[in-house]
Amino acid sequence: MTVAAVLALYRGIGWGLKPLLPVFLGQRLKRGKEHPLRWRERLGQPGVARPVGPLVWFHGASVGESLALLPLIAALRADRPDLVLLVTTGTVTSAALLAERLPNGAIHQFIPIDAPWAVDRFLAHWQPDLVLWTESDLWPTILTRLKARTTPLLLLNGRLSDRSFQRWQRAKPLIRHLLGCFCEVLARGEEDAARFRALGAARVQAVGNLKLAAKPLPVDAAALADARALLGDRPVIVAASTHPGEEALMAEAHRALLPNFPDLLTILAPRHPQRGPELAAELAAPCRSQRAALPARGLYIADTMGELGLWYRLARVAVIGGSFIPHGGQNPTEAARLGVPLLFGPSMENFRDESEALLAEGRAARVTGEGLAEALARLLSGPLSSRLVTISEEGTLDATLTILRPRLPQKA
Repeated sequence: MTVAAVLALYRGIGWGLKPLLPVFLGQRLKRGKEHPLRWRERLGQPGVARPVGPLVWFHGASVGESLALLPLIAALRADRPDLVLLVTTGTVTSAALLAERLPNGAIHQFIPIDAPWAVDRFLAHWQPDLVLWTESDLWPTILTRLKARTTPLLLLNGRLSDRSFQRWQRAKPLIRHLLGCFCEVLARGEEDAARFRALGAARVQAVGNLKLAAKPLPVDAAALADARALLGDRPVIVAASTHPGEEALMAEAHRALLPNFPDLLTILAPRHPQRGPELAAELAAPCRSQRAALPARGLYIADTMGELGLWYRLARVAVIGGSFIPHGGQNPTEAARLGVPLLFGPSMENFRDESEALLAEGRAARVTGEGLAEALARLLSGPLSSRLVTISEEGTLDATLTILRPRLPQKA
């Protein structure tokens, strides 16, 4: 089947599913995966009016991608206050986070479902002049519609994991067509750049990882002072962005450590906060979203948004989730930037360069689930972290801005 035929079939399915999508979104709404007041944005219906002026549209799939965009958004807001800045994401958690951190005047909307009628409605309202996509969240209808409108489209922080690269190679003609919608690909590193070139991207540059150019996670100073007063010098483990199965692994490690560390506090911050109450019941642990105060010891479910900066500043050691299951790992750089010693499991393919750099610096260790408790005991018994920050790519933001500035829409 030709690429044109595949895309036509894909668009046809999008049209055919139109009557069913509100029902589908309703089911997701019941599971907490859609916003109760804004779910129609997923159908392309705008949540707010479009301001007058040239518009730059940023898209980051979820929390990590949108956080990586924040320094760039802030820089463009300072450089070009005349620009309308629109940011889309696909998750409720990222929307809540951006509501707190976007600069004044920037607008958040949910990305429309990749069906022709929803995408056309979205584009007709927002009329973007430049689109900045992140990583590898490729939606065929959105990309091809933008190309048909001759809207400049750049891929930022381009990333291709081993699994994605192998999967995309099996559909290389289609992927080459979709990558051809981008006028330029700015990859995280040379390995990612080489993979994009191998898949057919024409203009590719390796400029560095925007996630490493981000500022340290913010923290509420009063909450941090209160927590430190409560905990004193008690040992604290933070397991961040955990996935199903990893919380039970952490609870088992916590129990194994208690004979030697009876005052141990283990904070579990699930990747999907809506799992918090379920985990609280499963592990018989207090839960932050249920207004349970931080305990001095035991297990604690930290299932609220925007507080990782607090938990990491309390941690003696951090365990990175998504790495003890075949997921590819979650972002280790936020904890590393605050100087927290790290442990992660065997699966860190999504952050290969970052994890290898941390391993080489002695800032992190890779362990199996069976060796987790022993590794935690060694770190808890050692000296407190000096909180030295050694991982950063400050030049990445400047390099990205240098490439973007000539492509920005002219002042009205």
